[in-house]
Order: sequence, then structure tokens, then C-alpha cells
Amino acid sequence: MRLEIHANEGNLGFQIAPMIDVVFVIMLFFMVMAGAVKVDEQIITISDAGEVALNDEPFDSATSQDLPQLKGTLLRLKQNADAAKTPAVVTIISDTQSKYSRTIDVLDALAVAKIDNVTFTVSEEE
Repeated sequence: MRLEIHANEGNLGFQIAPMIDVVFVIMLFFMVMAGAVKVDEQIITISDAGEVALNDEPFDSATSQDLPQLKGTLLRLKQNADAAKTPAVVTIISDTQSKYSRTIDVLDALAVAKIDNVTFTVSEEE
């Protein structure tokens, strides 16, 4: 008895089942990793009068250039973030009429606390 093998008989075509398995494994990996990454975002608002608030809690006076209360709080936030091994992320929301020098004061306080993940935005008109 003689076996004949034809080239067309060995080609099973594109198999979709293994591709679906791979996609599900990759999707599961990213879902697990997304849950492991935690970011604690802090919001600093600067009003047109120069008042600074962290998460809606006012800090220092509108005329204080050094912002000692804000610096102390930011230092503690950075230490807590480092202990939890999470990035300290700060968003600065500045009123369109606030002075640039006040934003620089806030950036100086962030530099003292060694927080470098900072984003900027302006408050929207209602």
C-alpha cells in the first residue's frame, strides 16, 4: 500500500481559535496591570485674587509668596506617595485672570517637595 501526500491536504487554513486565545490572554494581562497602577492626583487651584487651594482646601494667604503651609503638605504627600510606590501627580488649575507669578510660587512649592508630575489647565468660563 502506497500513501500519497498531496500539498493541498496539509493546509488547514487560518485558524481563528488560537488567535482568540492569544487576544484573551493579552487582554487579561492588561486588565490585571491596569488595576495595579494607582495614581493619586492632587488638584491645586489658583484664583484670580491669588488664593491657592489644594483639593478645595485653602492654603496660606493670597499675599504669601513662600506658601509654607502648601510646601509642608506637598512634602507629606510626596513622602506618602513614595512610601506607597505610586507617582505623585498634581494638576494646577489656574484662573484666566490669575497672575503668572502666583503660578511660579506654586511651582516653587512643588519643586521643594520634588514633585515633577505636573499638568496645567485653566478654569473654564461658565
